[in-house]
Amino acid sequence: MKRDLITITKEFRHFHFCCGLGGGKQGFNAAQPHVGNMAATLRCIGGIDNDPAAIRDFDRAGPGRPGTVMDLFTRAQYTAFHGKEPPSGWREATAVDIRRAAGHESPNIVFISSPCKGASGLLSETLSKTAKYQALNELTLRCIWLMCEAWADNPVDLIVFENVPRLATRGRHLLDQINQLLQQFGYAVAETTHDCGELGGLAQSRKRFLLVARHMEKVPPFLYEPERKRLRAVGDVLGRMPFPGDAAGGPMHRIPRLQWKTWVRLAFVEAGSDWRSLNKLAVENGHLSDYLIVPDMHNGVLGVRDWDVPTGTVTGNSRPATGSFSVADPRHFGPDKHSNECRINPWTDPAKVVSSAHSTGQCVADPRYVNEGDYGQLGVRQWDKPTGTITGQRSPIQGGFSVADPRPPSGPIFSKYAVTRWDKRTGTVIGGDDQGAYAVADPRSSTGFEGAGKYLVTPFDEAAGTVIAGSTTGQGAFCVADPRAINRQKGDAFLTGGHYGVLPWDGQSGAVSASAGYDNGRWSIADPRIDEAPQLPALNQKTVTLIRALDGTWHRPFTTLELGALQSLIDPDEHWSTDPKIQREIDDHKRRTGASAFPLLDGTNDSAHRERIGNAVPKLAAQAIGEVMGTTLLLAAAGETFMLSAMPIWVQPVALAIAASQAGAGGEL
Repeated sequence: MKRDLITITKEFRHFHFCCGLGGGKQGFNAAQPHVGNMAATLRCIGGIDNDPAAIRDFDRAGPGRPGTVMDLFTRAQYTAFHGKEPPSGWREATAVDIRRAAGHESPNIVFISSPCKGASGLLSETLSKTAKYQALNELTLRCIWLMCEAWADNPVDLIVFENVPRLATRGRHLLDQINQLLQQFGYAVAETTHDCGELGGLAQSRKRFLLVARHMEKVPPFLYEPERKRLRAVGDVLGRMPFPGDAAGGPMHRIPRLQWKTWVRLAFVEAGSDWRSLNKLAVENGHLSDYLIVPDMHNGVLGVRDWDVPTGTVTGNSRPATGSFSVADPRHFGPDKHSNECRINPWTDPAKVVSSAHSTGQCVADPRYVNEGDYGQLGVRQWDKPTGTITGQRSPIQGGFSVADPRPPSGPIFSKYAVTRWDKRTGTVIGGDDQGAYAVADPRSSTGFEGAGKYLVTPFDEAAGTVIAGSTTGQGAFCVADPRAINRQKGDAFLTGGHYGVLPWDGQSGAVSASAGYDNGRWSIADPRIDEAPQLPALNQKTVTLIRALDGTWHRPFTTLELGALQSLIDPDEHWSTDPKIQREIDDHKRRTGASAFPLLDGTNDSAHRERIGNAVPKLAAQAIGEVMGTTLLLAAAGETFMLSAMPIWVQPVALAIAASQAGAGGEL
């Protein structure tokens, strides 16, 4: 419905626990729910997080009450997680602190996005059971309890709790307690798993656990699921942004600096695949045997001009390797005066006319040449053959002045860096260290620490050397030949974890995690805009390298800003346009409002930026959730208990527990 037909406007308030950088706040503020002639706006009354930098980002994420830096741990949880007692002056948060953080207002909607590391699949099952990560998981129950206590006299209308799907198994005991607690406070509760990418129409697939609760007395109507949208291609989002490294994108759009070998690996990973693509390559002695990486040849390097077209500008460096400075000369096979150019005459045929001009025509294919004469550069003579003439030029590079000597040394010789056999006499001990008694082939190198053990690789079925405090000398229990390292089988996290994965330009990203990196998932992109790339640093800097992969694209890591765009935390169209007129309008608007020239998060630590982005709730997904919740609250405010909708009730298959008709049954799931 058009907004000018709205005659009744309501305001609903939302509050956020573990708010992070404010993705949920952005989405709820942007929601525009309406029913008939009624519409609603959603206003943020605050948020809580223990990260000061995240709170500063939260405050910049849109209008609303400033966030509050607050540690929600109990003392026992703090000690378990940090491994030490809290500092002097620390105290546990109370319901009074929560109400103060909300400006002493009561929210209609509370959004909780507690830390998910303890339940994440990126963490091993063993580590997830440690006291540290169990304490982190317990924040889920802690947030629910603080919320219920803070607004016990005016319960929150609707609650949405977001986390990773694995919480339903690793944190089952906590979810059971949460369900019981909410039911005691009069809520109907439903659990489900949704793809936030489908809820918000993102370019990433981000499956999340969502627990939704409705206060049955205050909100009788159904709560319907948000409409599902089609996942977009990564290129649909990234294609509207400046090229990586462009100054218009700011410091968060820098290309990550990787090692040269990592760039090479990424170049050979097929788009849509991961490190397993490298198994298809033929590698001999650590080198690719089927491929050669060469500099990209621009501007007609080794180009050949047609005979009947003009050449380009003649420069002072006009050589075949610097441009199109060669010509396809049709006269090569023309009249006789040119027929002898670069001709090699067969040994059995008569020669052409001997003239005084075309000396390059006087060549013959002499079958008698066996590379035994002079000028056989770097030539090595056979032991049983004569050498050529000894000349004043007798270095190996100037002729056949080397010999294949079959005679092994029969005794001590004056050789540099000689290795003496264990059962032979050494050479003379001299004052130098590169001749004489230099080294010995010690057969004891495999028997313990007596002269051995330096960088020793222990067989998998043998005992290791002594474990010492440091391995800087390469001694002790240094490393092992582990046969399991290359035996990846089904169930191995590394096998299917997408390490060194490269996404196709028209594919979708997985859920952006706080630890997203090129080497721990599919966090690189096959960028087809390779021909638009600006000039990169010199190759010997080994920082940023552009390699044209076999599919003609640039396999590179996502920039931090691109990860934020995939999370819908920024809208590229609000910052950049290919239309110069629109771009000027965008720049003028930023200058008038004092906004930054490009998106920025608090601080300069790129790793911290990526972690906060990965922990964030996608703005568009939060907006979709905010609109269906706002619609339900509008119906409740109007006294309606039912709305006809084609969308399923949130959340199938236990969605009917949210219906008012289930209130009489005690709201049981």
